[in-house]
Amino acid sequence: MSKKKSYFIIIFLILSILFCWYIFIKENDYTITFKAKTATGTVFQGIEEWTKMRKNNNEEDYKIIKKKKYEFIKLSLANIIYNWEFSSLNDSITNVKVGITDLNHSFYNRISIPFFDTKFKEEQLKKIVAFKTGLQEHLKNLKVGKVQEGKTEEIFVAYIKLKSVMQEKAQTMIMDDSKITGFLYNKNIKIIGKPYLEVTHWNLETEQLEFNYCFPINKTENLIDTEFVKFKTIPSKKGLIVSYFGNYRTSDRGWFAILDYAKNHNIEIDYKPLEHFMANPFNGGEELSWEAKICIPFKK
Repeated sequence: MSKKKSYFIIIFLILSILFCWYIFIKENDYTITFKAKTATGTVFQGIEEWTKMRKNNNEEDYKIIKKKKYEFIKLSLANIIYNWEFSSLNDSITNVKVGITDLNHSFYNRISIPFFDTKFKEEQLKKIVAFKTGLQEHLKNLKVGKVQEGKTEEIFVAYIKLKSVMQEKAQTMIMDDSKITGFLYNKNIKIIGKPYLEVTHWNLETEQLEFNYCFPINKTENLIDTEFVKFKTIPSKKGLIVSYFGNYRTSDRGWFAILDYAKNHNIEIDYKPLEHFMANPFNGGEELSWEAKICIPFKK
């Protein structure tokens, strides 16, 4: 057998293997990738909120098949499967990969997509572009600073215990704000600083939070815990710190930035964020001027 013929056979075998892999083994019919200037958690949560909104508007009824927090989410829409995967390229950029498969027309899509602008290809690209555009608009309304190592100050506070899902923590504090501030006013206890949110338990899978809504006060001897309002010292905490600017409803975008930083730098953290709100939302004003200093402590 001549060398030329041998080369031809080898090339033919390689191409045949690649063809079989592409048609019968490759996971997705069509893959779209893009980069987002934000943390992986922000993109992940954006997907959940985007699909929920489209369902509530009777546009598209997505169903979640499987997910792993801030890494991937698998959705179905009729007979179409969407595999969203997120990876942090650095401390501020997320690579987003969307694999799409039409269970009823997979073979046709795989044959046609590399060569033609099919209806399926155009519709899916339009859908992903719409999500990316919405994400970019969302990011215009907030800013997350550079994550750094640091420590917080020790502070004595009056606090109340609250529970909510992550997305509703700000609304929960607002609803209970008058209870603690009214108590302090009636007891002639002066608030001497901006409020804190101290997370005591964070379930990353369900996004359920248990947290303390805290107000700094002077420490005196005659303070006695009540059933509702309690008192304690929040010790100084060493950890990863970042400044978040924007509506406090989405201050968890700062949490996600810290999570990516910790993962990229192999830093173990205790998933109990401490937020210090530097502005009063009740005064209104430009939301991008509202600052929250966020610390997630190092794991001991």
